Amino acid sequence: MPKKKEAFASPFVPEEEQPYPIPENWCWTNIESINQYSGLSVDPMKQPDTIFELYSVPSSADDYPEIIAGSEIGSSKQSAIKNDVLLCKINPRINRVWKVSQHTDNALLASSEWIIIRNSIINPDYLMLCFRSQYFREFMLSNVSGVGGSLMRAQPKFVKKYPVPIAPIAEQHRIVTRIESLFSKLDEAKEKAQAVVDGFELRKSAILHKAFIGELTERWRKEHGVGMDSWETKRINEIAKPRAGYAFDSKKFTNSGYQIIRMGNLYGGELDLSRNPVFIPLDDVDETALKRSLVNNGDILITLTGTKYKRDYGYAVSIIDPINLLVNQRILCLTPSQDMERNYILYYLRSNIFRDVFFSNETGGVNQGNVSSKFVENIEIKVPSYAEQHEIVTILDRIMTKEQQAKEAAEAVLSQIDTMKKAILTRAFRGELGSNDPVEEWAGEMLKHICQSSWDK
Repeated sequence: MPKKKEAFASPFVPEEEQPYPIPENWCWTNIESINQYSGLSVDPMKQPDTIFELYSVPSSADDYPEIIAGSEIGSSKQSAIKNDVLLCKINPRINRVWKVSQHTDNALLASSEWIIIRNSIINPDYLMLCFRSQYFREFMLSNVSGVGGSLMRAQPKFVKKYPVPIAPIAEQHRIVTRIESLFSKLDEAKEKAQAVVDGFELRKSAILHKAFIGELTERWRKEHGVGMDSWETKRINEIAKPRAGYAFDSKKFTNSGYQIIRMGNLYGGELDLSRNPVFIPLDDVDETALKRSLVNNGDILITLTGTKYKRDYGYAVSIIDPINLLVNQRILCLTPSQDMERNYILYYLRSNIFRDVFFSNETGGVNQGNVSSKFVENIEIKVPSYAEQHEIVTILDRIMTKEQQAKEAAEAVLSQIDTMKKAILTRAFRGELGSNDPVEEWAGEMLKHICQSSWDK
């Protein structure tokens, strides 16, 4: 049976302040009561030739330290030892909790942006995983200084009072083993799902390439007794009527009227009219501007300006059922000819066959890239019969739908995995993983020993 907790009341969190129920042989304490770390500052500049393992706070979460000479470290750091647990003070929304490892024989340092938690008895992986749980994250966000982002800081004076559920030592080890096993399986699933997502654009590119060199409809041509010699080479301006966007006066932009489609509304190859929408009054658009820029049903738009060498423009978007939409400058509007399958043109403009030619004519300054509308209009395209165009579009629609569904399913898996990991951590530190042994000694005895050791020091 667990011993009465009242005898050692000081390190324990009062019942009314405990975040949630835990098993009888667990106990609630706070970081201050278990932290055996006493700050020791190190000035690496006084040891310029010494190599250190430095745990800094990079922009991405990676618990591997920098291997760096003292002469390259510009300020004093905290001394650290193996199995210290590091809580990041910067922007607690980013769940950065690391455990110090000993990758080399060099001395260990941690930047001042870490709160170091050290305990020679409690399993450090248990503490690390506990600090990564959602309940603890909420505590970290409850008392911060700064406005937001990288300016937001957790405050150590509050952090040291945050409650921590302590399980018996054997249960700590079982919890860590169980979490690592479950996370390993989830990581395997995540890797497979991520591969599907990452490979989407490559698969799409390969499929489109096959379409426009005739591979997708090879059987169809045999069945219909036609060959590749039936494909004609035409310029884009021969299969679609081109119109360059109109340079509207931004000083006249308002909140109603005709909506102006700008390049930002076509970013990434998707039409997003909700992205920084601007309008121009109906009576401020003359007949010339209207004729040049009014979007018709089935028109295809292509952005002509973006970041140089990044290929973040040249995206084609088809417009369906437009209502009072006008095209701004640096966007090319194509109206497909009646004898052309509109989606055949659209798919072609989304292929790397087209995009490689498109960017071969890229001009501009250091950062801004431009491709002229006249150049795009004169790009050549292989055009089969209307019947074969339709067949290509039918096949592409079917394949692309399946690819999109696979991508969305993989993205859903990725989202579910993150949710599942949070749920596992929540259950683990409530004693709900099914590994707790109620006959094991009350964790308060271990806490008493920790506190006694600290008092003796």
